[in-house]
Amino acid sequence: MLKSKRLATIPLPDLTDECAILDTQQTSGEYDAFTFGSWSSHILANGSGSTDDTAFRPHDNALVPTDLGRRLPNIMRIVTDHFATERLQWVRVFALQDGILAPHVDFLEFDRPGVRLQVPLRTTTEALHSENDLVYHLRRGEVWQIHTTVPHSARSGPGPGRLSLCLDFAGDGFHPAEVIRDTAPTEKEIHLVDRQPPSEAELEELVARGASMTPENMRGAFRAFAALHFERAAGATDTFDWFLRAAERSGSRQLIDKAVAFRRYCIEKRAYKEGFSW
Repeated sequence: MLKSKRLATIPLPDLTDECAILDTQQTSGEYDAFTFGSWSSHILANGSGSTDDTAFRPHDNALVPTDLGRRLPNIMRIVTDHFATERLQWVRVFALQDGILAPHVDFLEFDRPGVRLQVPLRTTTEALHSENDLVYHLRRGEVWQIHTTVPHSARSGPGPGRLSLCLDFAGDGFHPAEVIRDTAPTEKEIHLVDRQPPSEAELEELVARGASMTPENMRGAFRAFAALHFERAAGATDTFDWFLRAAERSGSRQLIDKAVAFRRYCIEKRAYKEGFSW
């Protein structure tokens, strides 16, 4: 059962010009350990008003637009017109182009996870999310409450990058009517992606890559493992099991330990601002 929930659909204006601005933005590598291909987080509002303040954390400050947020009035108007902002702490846009995220659990660093909503602003049917063993597509304008405390991932194909508005609220939960207003009818079924189980031959081909795995190519090799669970019926955490099996084929204790450590970092335990070095 999908734990993430589609809460509503909101009407969106033409955002072509503002999406073009986002396409030109450079960002820091705050979350590079999780990302393969092109992924970035653009800060539109936070507790400091600084675009360079990129490390997510709960805070008690008032929400302050950044310079980038002030350059994107239509996107910020979506936030103020359709969402109650009293508990809103972060407004970001996640950009993903020809990329994939390692399966991960958010908020491992914090005692209280908060509530995360996402609204795709620009997307294609090739842009997918995963949660445990399910894969699904978020349509433009759909408001989703992402279940961040189970292993999940995202993937986008080549072409214009997927842009998704991300809103992080303080607290453990709320009723949608408390924070979302002026919605449009939601008539389409949730878009779940049907996948077939991987064959033994496919898994063997993937795991066999470990024989040529080295410290230098190990990071790049992980992308194929993360990609398979979007194509075949398998769980997000299976990615790490396959990767460890591949590392074992290398015969290197160093690579085996690195595969175990990456699993821990992504889905089990990490500290605030803890990095990961391949």
